[in-house]
Amino acid sequence: MVSKFFFDKVMSAAGIIVLLPVFCVIAILIKIKMPDGPVLFRQQRVGKNGRPFIMYKFRSMSVNQHDSHITVAGDSRVTPFGVFLRRYKLDELPELWNVLKGDMSLVGPRPDVPGYADKLTGENRKILQLKPGITGPSTLKYANEEKLLASVSDPVRYNEEVIFPDKVKINLDYLENYSFLLDLKILLKTIFRKNY
Repeated sequence: MVSKFFFDKVMSAAGIIVLLPVFCVIAILIKIKMPDGPVLFRQQRVGKNGRPFIMYKFRSMSVNQHDSHITVAGDSRVTPFGVFLRRYKLDELPELWNVLKGDMSLVGPRPDVPGYADKLTGENRKILQLKPGITGPSTLKYANEEKLLASVSDPVRYNEEVIFPDKVKINLDYLENYSFLLDLKILLKTIFRKNY
């Protein structure tokens, strides 16, 4: 895990420096296209050992439109520019700051809001031994989660009864089989995956 710690620090710092021009362009475009609100979206998430932290993302929704914890494709709360940011995962770039701070890792389970983290019981709570990640094995499997949720009649129920339990199983498997090489493979798959 020592190599993971230093890799996270070095890569997140390098990523912030290299992508700084991209950060600036996105921030300017958000202020132009979505002027009534902040550039960044801040939300409390549950981190390692159940410790809460504030996660940062580029805002992709209209102001005061973050009530639901799930988003489906075509959601009216997401602005047209927000759709673009989400499609290419650009809204998640500020999470590099969370990695640099130590709240998150580059690879790990996606950080849940307190309500979902509270659903973890028994052996499933082992997931909280890990720092949450920007990407991870469950993130790759559900890269098109918003489209999947839009295709079912009850997205909230489907998420709670199908997607969330499956993500828990995937993340437990990641915990049991962790290796630095596995993290590298997940990062490469994340970078070179196709966005439709």
